[in-house]
This record gives sequence, C-alpha cells and structure tokens, in this order.
Amino acid sequence: MTSTTSPEPRTPAAPGGDRPSPSGPHPAAEPQPPSGRKRTTLARLLLRPRPGPRRSAPLLAALLTVTAFCASDVVARSYPFGPRTRSVNDLGNQYLPFHTHLWDLLHGRSDGGVLFNWQSGYGASFLPDLATYVSSPFALLVGVFPRDRIDLAVYVITVLKLACAAAAMARLLPTLRPGRWWAAGLLGASYALCGWTVSSATYNLMWLDGLIALPLLCLVGEWVLAGRRPFLGMGIVAAAWTANFYTAYMATLAAGLVLLLRLWLSGLPRRQGLAAAGRAGLTTVLGMGLAAPLVTVVYFGSAHASPGRFTGFTPVSTQDLLARLLPTTYSFGSPALFVGTTALLLALALPFVRSAPARERAGWTLLVAVVTLSMQWGPTQLLWHAFAAPQGSSYRQTFVVCALLVIAAWHTLSYGPPDRRALAAAGGLLALIAAVASRSDLVRPLAWPVLLLAAAGALGGLFLLGREGAGRRFGTGRRSVPAVCAVVLLVGTQLVEATATAAVATRLRLGHMDDYAPWGQRRQEQAEAVAEADGWPRYRTDPGREQTVGNDPLTVGGQGAQYYSSHTSDVLFRTLTALGGGWTSGGRSLQSLDNAVTDVIFSVGARVHSPPDPHQNWFPQDGSGVSVTRREVPPLVTVRPTGAGSSAFGPSPYRNQELLLGTRVYTVPRLTVRTGDGKAAGRTQGDRPGVRLDALSAGSTADRPTITARCTAGGEVYLWAPHFAGTARLADAPADAPTGRFRSDPVSKIAAMQRLGTVPASGLLRVELSPKQPSTVPDGAVGCLDTARLNTAVERLTATGAARVSVSGGTIRAELPEGTTGTAVVAAPRTAGWRCATGDGPAVPAGEHHGLIAMPLDGSATRLTCTFHPPGLRLGTAVGGMSLLAVALLGVLTAVRRRREPGRATEDGLYKRA
Repeated sequence: MTSTTSPEPRTPAAPGGDRPSPSGPHPAAEPQPPSGRKRTTLARLLLRPRPGPRRSAPLLAALLTVTAFCASDVVARSYPFGPRTRSVNDLGNQYLPFHTHLWDLLHGRSDGGVLFNWQSGYGASFLPDLATYVSSPFALLVGVFPRDRIDLAVYVITVLKLACAAAAMARLLPTLRPGRWWAAGLLGASYALCGWTVSSATYNLMWLDGLIALPLLCLVGEWVLAGRRPFLGMGIVAAAWTANFYTAYMATLAAGLVLLLRLWLSGLPRRQGLAAAGRAGLTTVLGMGLAAPLVTVVYFGSAHASPGRFTGFTPVSTQDLLARLLPTTYSFGSPALFVGTTALLLALALPFVRSAPARERAGWTLLVAVVTLSMQWGPTQLLWHAFAAPQGSSYRQTFVVCALLVIAAWHTLSYGPPDRRALAAAGGLLALIAAVASRSDLVRPLAWPVLLLAAAGALGGLFLLGREGAGRRFGTGRRSVPAVCAVVLLVGTQLVEATATAAVATRLRLGHMDDYAPWGQRRQEQAEAVAEADGWPRYRTDPGREQTVGNDPLTVGGQGAQYYSSHTSDVLFRTLTALGGGWTSGGRSLQSLDNAVTDVIFSVGARVHSPPDPHQNWFPQDGSGVSVTRREVPPLVTVRPTGAGSSAFGPSPYRNQELLLGTRVYTVPRLTVRTGDGKAAGRTQGDRPGVRLDALSAGSTADRPTITARCTAGGEVYLWAPHFAGTARLADAPADAPTGRFRSDPVSKIAAMQRLGTVPASGLLRVELSPKQPSTVPDGAVGCLDTARLNTAVERLTATGAARVSVSGGTIRAELPEGTTGTAVVAAPRTAGWRCATGDGPAVPAGEHHGLIAMPLDGSATRLTCTFHPPGLRLGTAVGGMSLLAVALLGVLTAVRRRREPGRATEDGLYKRA
C-alpha cells in the first residue's frame, strides 16, 4: 500500500503474499537500463527492489546480526569466546537456573512437574515461572545440550532470537513499502542490534521474544488491512503472548499504533477504516484468548507475589536521552535508543524527503516523537508497563522506539537515496544531537571516534547511492560501481558500529552489576553432594547458605528455601522474614536460612556447606571444600494441638520459630553493645530501631564494636541483625568456629540470621563485629538455642506425625496414626491454590498455620491429601477453549462461504479474499 492523500486503484493481492504496488512505476523501483547496455549481475542483485526482499533480506539481516553480535563477544572476551562471564544480574540468578530446571523437566529429573516446583522456596507454583521465563519455543533447545552446558545453550538461544528478530523486521519493511532488499536486510540488523538489545535484552533473554514479536505483529496488521491470512495472524498473536506476555503486551500496543497510522495514511472512508480496525481487534482478542491459559496464571501469580521494593519513576535528562542515540553509550537506567548512525540519519532525513508525500513524512515523524516522549511521562510509562511499576530498569519499552526509528528510516530510503538537501538537514540534526549529548556523563571518550567514523561511513554510503541515482538519470554506464561501494560501505559501517556498541555494553555491565561464574567445579561438587545426601520426600536436602546464585536448588538440586522469581509468594516472603530469613532484590530473592530450628520445622534433614563463592569476593575466603551435615527431623507432615496457631508472629524471630515449632527452645538475653573504644553505642529509631554502628574503614586496626550477653553454657549462639553489613565472630572462639557474614543495604537487602558457635563454659558471650557500612543491631539480636529441648521436640513431632509421606507432582499424601486429632501441618508455604482432603472427604481450601499448609483432623481419617491447582488456570483454560471454539467457527464459516462463492473477492477499499 502506498501512502497518498487519496486512494489509488488496486488490484488483487499477488500470490507471493505482498500487496501489489499501485499502477505505474514506484519511486524506488528500478527502471530498465538503456537499450544496448547490460548491467552486471552484482548491480542487478543490489539494485532490484523486488522480489528480492522476500527471499534475501531476512537472510542478510540474520547474517549481519549474528556476525556483529558474536564479534562483539570476541572483542569483549566474553563467554563463550573468552574468560569473562556473561551471567550478569538476573541472567545468572534467575534465567539460567530456570532453563536448567526446564532441562530437568524435559529429562524427567525434577522434583515436581509443570504445575509445581518442590525444589524452590520449600515448594512453589511453577507454571507462572514457566510462562514468564521459559515458555518461548526457543527455550526447548536446552534439552539437546548437556546439563552442564546450559550457559552455552542460553547463548545459542540468544543468538537465534536476535537472528529471528532481524529477519522478521527485514520481512516487514518491504511489506510496508517496496524497496531494495539489501537495505531491508541492513535495517533489519539495525533493529535487532539496537541499544536496547545489547544493553538490556541480551541478559533478559525472554524480552527478545518481544523483539521478534513486534515486526511480526505489524505484519499481521498489514494482513488485516488486506483482509488476508486471518488465522495465521491469530496464531502469531497467540505465539507472541505465549512466548513472553510482558514484551508482547508492549509490542501489541506498538503494532496497534502503527496500524492506526497506516489507516490514517490510507485515506479510506470511515466505514472501511472501521471494518479494518474491527478485524484487527478480533484478531488480537482471539489470539490473546488462545494464550489465556498461561497469561491468566501469570496474572494471578503476580497478584499473590511478594510486593517487592519499587522506586518511583524519574525521567532522564534530555542530554542523557539523546546520548543513548549514539554508539558505545551505556547505562542501566536510561533508554538505549541506539539503532546505528545510518538508520538514525535516514530517520532524521524523513521530514526533508521531498519525493515522499507530506502526510507520510509527518505521520511517521510524529509517531516516533510521541512514543519517545511517552517514555518520559509517568502515566504513559505505566501504560507501557501494563500499569505495574517495573523493579529495575524503567525503560523496557525502548525497543518500540527503536523499531519506529528503523521503519522511518526505511520509508526514507524507499523513495530513493536522500538528496543533498535532506542529507545536509539530517547531518545537522545529528550534529545538534551530539552537541547536546556531549554534556551527558554517558558519552565516554570512545563514543566520539566511533560516531565520527560511523557518520562518515553512513553519509558517504548514502552519497554514493545518490551518485548511482544520478548516473541512472543521465544514462551513463558506470552506475554499478557507486552502488556496490555504497552497499559495502554501509554494511561495513553497521557491522563495526554495532560490534563496538555491543562490546562496550558487555564490558561495562560487569562493572555495574553482580555477575556469576558459569558452571564449574564448585557447582559440580555441590550437585554431587546434594545427590548423595538426597532423601526426598522423607526429608529435604538444602544446597546451603553460601549460595552461588539466587536459585541454587534449581541448578545443583535439593529442596531449599532459596527462591528468586517475580512470582515469589508473599506468604513465603512474610514467613521466612518473620523466622529470621534474609533476602535481596526487594524481597523477590529469598535466601537459605542455616538454623537448626527452621531445619526441623521444614524437615531439612541434610544441609550442604560450601565456602563463600570466590567469584563474588564479598568476603574473605576461609575453609575449602564442600561438606554435608545431617540432622534427625520430623516428616513433612506433622500434627499440632488444636489452637496451637492462634497467636500471631511478633518482632522476635526466635519467638516466631518457637511458635511454629510448638516448644520454647531459645534464651534471648539482654545485650550490651559497645563501640570499639568501649563506649555505649548510640541508638536509632524509625523502621530500623536498635543500636547504631558506624562502618570500620578498610584496613582499620581500631578495636571492633562488641556485643556482650550471658546464656547457659553449651547452647548454640545465633545472631539476628537484618540491617547489619559485615562480619561477626565469637571472641576467643576456636579457629574452626563459624564466622557470620551479613549483607544488607538500605533498600533491597536484609541479612539472614547466622550461627556463631557455642556458648563457652563461663556462659559469657562476647561477639566481635566488623561493620562494612553504617549498620543497626536490634534489641534481642542474640538467641541461645537449647539443643536438648530441640531434640525432644523433634522426637515428639516425629512420634505424632505422618508414618509415611509420598509426593507426586503437585500432590502430597500422608498416612496418619489412627485417631489423630488436632491440626495436620504440611512443611510447605500455604500459597494460593492448595486444597486438602482427609480420608475420602471432599477437597476444601487448605487452612494456614503461621504461613504453612494446615488441615484440621477429627480423628476419623488416617489419610491426608493436599493438591495444588495454579490460580487462574481454570479461568484461562475456559477463555482459551472459548477462543479456540470461536476460531474454529470462523474457519467453518469461511470454508462455507468460499464453497458457495468460489473465486469471488470482496472489495472494501482494501483487498479481502472471500
């Protein structure tokens, strides 16, 4: 379709799938050479506008993208082409572990199934995680790699997604307007290697599905305008929302804006425009309906998740915004708008291309500007993020602007190479952008030589294209040389510029974010230790307090408290925090709690102990090797007296543990806290009441602050200081005594309770503290555990608990002693979706015992069965079923109509097959 002020005559769609050009020569079409002159094969290949785009452009785009991306990792010496890890931030903490768990599911080695995951968080719903992290069809490729090569599998998946995104954009562009195939391939690669991709999406690889979805959804919009391929369009919408609903939502909004602009440019009568909009709405609704079984589960999973700790949106400055259009700039909290200097120059030149209709120039320019400005306003930011403030980067929709810039660039080039006037105007705007951006700290010295070389290459290539056009107008025979040189120059510029930008982003991420080593000896030893000690479901095996990543149970095995997900349940978060657990990422990443009482409560019969991960360098290394400690624990299902859970959790984690255990086992002594010079430490109030400690400077030889208290000799000493950062150790303790390591910050982390050793014979405790930053020690920070009382509690819970427990998927069954009364408590968090039944009775929603699953017993049943149903699955299945039925009915009606009126086409201003 061309964009003119009045509709032109149209002919039926071509069999190849693209809509036909209007009658008469297209401005970008290649005229016949003068008689008697033969153009070289290379020139004909480079200059022909059609049908090359459908076949060659996607291949070229994919090839350029893969070449530049892999070359950038070679330059950055990043995995798998160098020693530097690429597992930064959530890639190492979340996405690689979930891909590893998917590998276990595919090979039948996981504890649980598609609906429930028994390995993380003492039992968590898995379907929301699957739909959020590994529902992409590309994720299934992990199954063909060895388990200890998941890092490589994820890298290959990332490269394939980038190639598909480039190919999809290269396929879309010639559908919007005919043009040269190599230009479509070049701009397709510009889109796939945009700043958003190399800065953010390559380590959030689920977002790359949205990068693929956007051009495909725009292509669906073109089919809707032509009234063609309705069922394929619905399938693409469903696939996009299934692969990653989050970025699919943004891509759908963007495709809707593009469709509205296309309708406006077409100049159709209102009735025909509304009919096309109605077809688009129906296609979108039915496609989303087909994906509903996963989308609704994700929605309800998010509704029951830990609320997290979010910061308000603050727009970036103008200079930072413009700086991200330039190559080799990087930051975590600003929109990465880089699309390559060639694409940027072409997009800037569009308003000045006199051969393009004024309405088209204004429409695309205005759309780019409006969407860019929408990223800088709070309400529209929320709209782009589905009305949920993102935890982390606030500009996850940036790929939409990058796509619009590339589409604008394509429209410029589709009317032929920009003339000198347009190039001069675009160059002036680029110089103005660079001048304003020069005031930003995001522009590093390397940006200027790369920008100058890229601008020279882009302007030179576009100028040579203009020379080729001039030669064509004057009928000279030396037209192929400028064209070939132009293409080589533009492609080379794109490769060098994209490679440099991606390499800089890869290197700088390592300095700005936590990073994690790929699979190695440490995790191999941990996995072997877990496998040897594993006794599930008779007891749990926790992979340990000294974690390697935030989801250790998914990588090395076991069934621990650790869990990092956007769907970490609020009930688990509140329960573990009340028991003295620690967390990071605003409460979304829960840590293991190495505590004897909680091990008894959650039936942790084996625990792996590892030295701190040397890759992190958070604390000095002490000790080596992996060891396992074992403990006698009650079964997963125990019985408590009726009314035992009537009291609520209080401020002391020691007393909260006793509530869940049902026995008093701790002494919580009065404390005296002194600074290094022996003075009483000051106090602080507010949301972190307690004793305030200042940080010790690095290498300080001053005396350390101390905590003194008195307990019964022989007890185990624990320190609970959630807002303390540093180390703690019992004074005069033997060399093998543990050192407590605490990590916290004012916003996103609190430290877990730590075991420090044994109360000496004198009963006098003296704990030496080494704070690394200003910290707080709360009242009641020290607890002394009476191990004899704890052992008695274990014997009692074992004697009255289940005689046998079996677990299958999301169902747990327990055989209880005859005549058992009271409350059966399952050592798993009572997340939404649990239903329980006693004996042959009906299943009812499970009760709660201080955050755990509970069910009353009246003595008449000896069996307890609890089954998990993911919230939202039944609703989503119903919506999906109705959508599938509607699609089937549409298919039947279409087939009947075609049989009654064979070969007849209806025309409503846009072409529609009967």
